[in-house]
Amino acid sequence: MSVASGPGAGGGRSFRGPPRVPGYLNLVGHAAGATSDRARRAAQYVRMSTEHQRYSTENQADEIQKYAERKGLEIVRTYADQGKSGLRLDGREGIKSLIRDVQTGKADFGTILVYDVSRWGRFQDADESAHYEYICRSAGIAVQYCAEQFENDGSPVSTIVKGVKRAMAGEYSRELSAKVFAGQCRLIEIGYRQGGPAGFGLRRMLVDQNGLRKGELFRGEHKSIQTDRVILIPGAPVEIETVQWMYRAFVEEGKLEQEIADLLNSREVLTDDGRNWTRGRVHQVLTNPKYVGDNVWNRTSFKLKKVRVRNQPDAWVRANGAFEPIVERHLFDAAQAIIQNRSRRISEGEMLDRLRVLYQARGYLSGLIIDEADGLPSSSTYSARFGSLGRAYQLVGFTPDRDMQYVEINRLLRALLPDVVDEAISNVAQLGGKVLQDDRSELLTVNDEFTVSICIARCQETAAGSLRWKIHFDTSLSPDVVVALRMDRQNRAVQDYYIFPRVSLPGPQVRMGEHNGLALDAFRFDSLDQLYEMAARVHLTEVT
Repeated sequence: MSVASGPGAGGGRSFRGPPRVPGYLNLVGHAAGATSDRARRAAQYVRMSTEHQRYSTENQADEIQKYAERKGLEIVRTYADQGKSGLRLDGREGIKSLIRDVQTGKADFGTILVYDVSRWGRFQDADESAHYEYICRSAGIAVQYCAEQFENDGSPVSTIVKGVKRAMAGEYSRELSAKVFAGQCRLIEIGYRQGGPAGFGLRRMLVDQNGLRKGELFRGEHKSIQTDRVILIPGAPVEIETVQWMYRAFVEEGKLEQEIADLLNSREVLTDDGRNWTRGRVHQVLTNPKYVGDNVWNRTSFKLKKVRVRNQPDAWVRANGAFEPIVERHLFDAAQAIIQNRSRRISEGEMLDRLRVLYQARGYLSGLIIDEADGLPSSSTYSARFGSLGRAYQLVGFTPDRDMQYVEINRLLRALLPDVVDEAISNVAQLGGKVLQDDRSELLTVNDEFTVSICIARCQETAAGSLRWKIHFDTSLSPDVVVALRMDRQNRAVQDYYIFPRVSLPGPQVRMGEHNGLALDAFRFDSLDQLYEMAARVHLTEVT
């Protein structure tokens, strides 16, 4: 019996992988000597989600085998997704491989056996679950749910019961999400830290269920006991003094974020992860309430694996004074007032008047000049209000020497990449892994086990209106995994992600359209969850 499962299922001992039982191997071919009677041949699909540990894939396989014996079926193939949420198809390489085999005619079986409706998926739209089953049925392959009390025979009763079961499976995920969210909110209000690195000037301290301190957690380390919690404490004295200086320089001396970053770099002061300071990193320090001891959470949310949204401040969950502060509150409040006043909403006419005055005074305009000018909104605000920075330039009579739109997009893309890398490092750390970045090559090393290269593909529109992307792979670095961020039509946001293992790289560069066939689109994902799951650590008791 052969098995199809997602990438990353094997490898190092610390990665999630298939159960160590006979038959759970990567799909390498059809089983030799299988009977030619397609009607008697069956494939099984098993899935275990992290929130349903009691439904192990081995237990599902046992029940499916009993069902197959009762029905006179021979299981010739297994498709498995271990540790995968059933909310979406993304990341579930087992079921994607199953659907792909059915659609391409490679399926040499007449029945698909699944433990129950929820193992097929907990899709929030019940029609999506029905759609994937219909794909199989239209190819002449039946789907049977072995632990359900109804026979999936297309009768009115089975159709109604199945629809209810699908809705219940989705509703369970919604209820669980609400319960988990409420629990996380409660922990925040008590004063416990929820994931992510501490940040420059702070450290993570592990405490037990009684609040007694157990020891500092270093970068990449995570708690091992469920009842333990994490709080923030002041870091090294030199880092605390640096943070306090940053606030004083911004509030009392009127220095801008970029000026502060330049001064820190000239003094060879590195960030908490050993990198140089940027304007964005300084801005994060100046706006994060954790430096005055406030515990804030839910700034962004990604509920039910749908769309990642940036929440309004009134939706944030916070507990003031939860940690020992390292910045005086009056300094923090003054910094926020300066930033808010700088970006307050003014009329477009007033914005152009101020920009025109700046142009007349300097004789030239750029995003950096705008960002450093007193009394002006940021260059990103101009871009958002007028459609592009180049459009704002035209309205004040400034004609740049180069294609300003191209320059502006390049600037945005250069600013985007560090944010993506920072988010990846943070998310891997939350899953118990660690990431180190080489300052020269910017190559990421995950868990000291594999390397990742991240690149951005800007979107270009042809004369006929078609969209094209050109992705360049720096093969000289020999990364184990290459992540390509494909931008949207406006090159303002990431549209999707392509995650290529080195052995599957199509060459040093590839041109993409909106649809590229399975050879490329098999590696397309809507998020980086697949990469994070590859980097996740689990206890040895979970994989033995």
